Amino acid sequence: SKECFSLMSSPVPQPGILEISPYVPGSSDAPNAARVFKLSSNESALGPSPKAIAAFNACKEDLHLYPDGAATPLREKIGELYDFDPEQIVCGAGSDELLQLITKAYVGVGDNIVQSNHGFLVYALAAKSCGGVVRFAPEKNLTTDVDAMIAACDERTRIVFVANPNNPTGTYIPQSELSRLRNGLRDDIVLVVDSAYAEYMDASDYNDGSALVRNHDNVVMTRTFSKIYGLGGMRLGWAYCPPAIADVLHRIRGPFNVSAPAIAAGVAALGDHEFVDENRRFNSSERELMRQNLSALGLEVTPSAGNFLLVKFTDDTPARSADAIRGYLQDNGVIVREMGAYKLPQHLRISIGEKDGNRKLIELLNARFAND
Repeated sequence: SKECFSLMSSPVPQPGILEISPYVPGSSDAPNAARVFKLSSNESALGPSPKAIAAFNACKEDLHLYPDGAATPLREKIGELYDFDPEQIVCGAGSDELLQLITKAYVGVGDNIVQSNHGFLVYALAAKSCGGVVRFAPEKNLTTDVDAMIAACDERTRIVFVANPNNPTGTYIPQSELSRLRNGLRDDIVLVVDSAYAEYMDASDYNDGSALVRNHDNVVMTRTFSKIYGLGGMRLGWAYCPPAIADVLHRIRGPFNVSAPAIAAGVAALGDHEFVDENRRFNSSERELMRQNLSALGLEVTPSAGNFLLVKFTDDTPARSADAIRGYLQDNGVIVREMGAYKLPQHLRISIGEKDGNRKLIELLNARFAND
């Protein structure tokens, strides 16, 4: 009746939605600078793979066609490269979509997830969007603390997220600790190992989580093409899952969730080993150069395994606070990432960018610290 309709309020979103602070990506604007160096989003310093660019361009005449709904060529290429069963691989519009899908599949109202205190923000956003609760486990030296993660779990815990290496800290835990985390969880808790920065790793004690996926029914490993492959604008990622979890994700993902150009670019990027090796060498060299220069200024630089550095500034001198330094750099054309949302307000995250940008950042900080 009209009376009934008049008593109804406006549409109400599901529990948890209005508690979400929308994710804010790294800034890219510096209006006062003639040239801008964006060191705020952990993007590839060398751009995308040339082979991926060629594959993308080759798709332009077929944009009217739907893509392969199962991303079969990409899954097969991933399987070939890593010796995984393609049936256990699920592709998505960035690993972000896959993290959201996993949460949607296993977290409901009143359930909870566990993540480290300074872990990637998307985990918490995904949980809240499903009406879930986020439990933050304390870290040790800005590194995932396995005992704290296990202790944070209770009977309503459905997923444990661990980024390894972690964003924004850059720290990682070895394979032995990752295995200990899995062994400390109930079998009905999904352990999601977010390995977005795995391609930068060369430590002998590291594993991307795939060894656990092979041996357990409740571990998922996610990867992305946005970092070392330089395809952040394509939105492309993948997950290696136990068969039952892969089946669940295929049931709830969009039927054409990965575009044809993204599939083609991803396949080509996976085959461009020379580009990946060059990017890894460049990142390692430039990261060490920046670490040395920043440390020489008396700044606290967290050891990083990724393509970025987490740097602590001081509030003792207002001109040297993280916020003041961020503004100073941005005014001069270098954009870095503020860390207040990660509960690290005294820190800035600085991506390893192209050489000119890295040198500009060092030059600006040297000048600032010499004048203060």
